[in-house]
Amino acid sequence: MGATQADLAFTLNPARPRGARSTQALLLALAFAGFAATTWLVGWRQGLLWCIGVGLGVALAAGSFGFTTGWRVWITHRDPTGLLAQFFAIAVCMVLSVPLLAAHPELQGADGPLSWSLLIGSFVFGASMQIADGCGSGTLYKAGLGHPVSLAVLPAFVFGSFAGSAQLPAWLSLGALPPVSLVQRLGAAGTLVLQLGVLAVLAALAWRLRRPEAPRRWKGSAVWIAAAALGVLGALNLVVGGQPWGIVYGLGLWGAKIVQAFGVDLSHNAFYGLPVQQAQLHASVLADNTSITDLGMLFGALLAAQRGGKLCPKLRLPARAWVASVVAGLLMGYSSRLAFGCNVGAYFSGIATGSLHGWIWFACAFAGSLLGVRLRKRLGVGG
Repeated sequence: MGATQADLAFTLNPARPRGARSTQALLLALAFAGFAATTWLVGWRQGLLWCIGVGLGVALAAGSFGFTTGWRVWITHRDPTGLLAQFFAIAVCMVLSVPLLAAHPELQGADGPLSWSLLIGSFVFGASMQIADGCGSGTLYKAGLGHPVSLAVLPAFVFGSFAGSAQLPAWLSLGALPPVSLVQRLGAAGTLVLQLGVLAVLAALAWRLRRPEAPRRWKGSAVWIAAAALGVLGALNLVVGGQPWGIVYGLGLWGAKIVQAFGVDLSHNAFYGLPVQQAQLHASVLADNTSITDLGMLFGALLAAQRGGKLCPKLRLPARAWVASVVAGLLMGYSSRLAFGCNVGAYFSGIATGSLHGWIWFACAFAGSLLGVRLRKRLGVGG
């Protein structure tokens, strides 16, 4: 799952075979059918969120945009491209989202409490995502591409997220402070000036510490186009869904629905027994904003893979590497619920909507990634 195993490269082929064109047409028809069916069953908003999810999956896959890889390549090779692209995506989303949040109080930012679970969960997530070679969004879009390890990690992530949700109230009892919204404290202008300034300083530092002679993981404009698309689509998710782009809650809900289908009564659980969660458990999965974008991302990645081709090599990993990846998936799901999100829900959307917990998540998860990168080689899952 290192640079020779999980790097996904897309090469557009102008002379596409007739069969490939037919498959592409079929997938586009299925994407529209997904929109139409979702709109018919649960409404226009969910149909539009499906389209946003498909767009997110296409952008992530076609641009090989990776939060996990961006951090790892910076740590190991001092190539700042992936990290700078993330800052750019967050800045685009922030410039669009923060004024909306200030002008429309009915919109919800990605505000998370400042808790012990945030510190512990984000650190563990940062370490485990490097072992699994993908965060929440990375696991989803690589699973959509058919990557074997991500297909194994995704179910573990689902049930880890379910378990983390079920035990979240116990973790919060260890101590937590209320969420801090910079938009509410500083206003739109103050939040933008402060956060864009911090991102600029971090970008300048990453650039200054780069190694010009190191091989570049990303070349060309694709990753920057993907970053801009993610920023715009993230803001659209806020407008359409009333909440920021997220990943983890939807996966945990899938796990809860599966457990409930096997006859487990969750009505007495401290989290899933809450009225709002019970309503979600008994409603269609398509009615959940996070779930519908997650499903759209899976399909969008498949669409991008068929359009551009993909490089998913045959993996020859030792058994311990597969076990380590699945265990890391469980830890990612569990810890992301303790930390109120993954690289998308906490880091990307947290900072983009002015939540202080997003910056804390970033610092702790990056520290965890320093450990995770070292563990990768020892566990035989990559360099």
